[in-house]
Amino acid sequence: MATGVFGVAAVCFANGGDNIGGYVPAFAAAGPSGLIGYVLVFLVGLAIWCVAGRFLATRPGVARALARWGHVVLPIVLTALGVLILAGAF
Repeated sequence: MATGVFGVAAVCFANGGDNIGGYVPAFAAAGPSGLIGYVLVFLVGLAIWCVAGRFLATRPGVARALARWGHVVLPIVLTALGVLILAGAF
């Protein structure tokens, strides 16, 4: 069990290296006011996604479709998204 947890943690840490390499210089160059701008844009975007998700999930037709087909559609969508990201990386 500990080996599995360590392995997952190591992969997560390794995958975050490109984020650190990209964001640290951007945040350092932005200065305090630019960093506040980044945070505000992130929070506004997060709020928009939350409101959109709540709006869609509370529509009766969408809620029924998600309850019935969500367990099938979600893995397909996530796999397709991963393939598209990998295809765009090369």
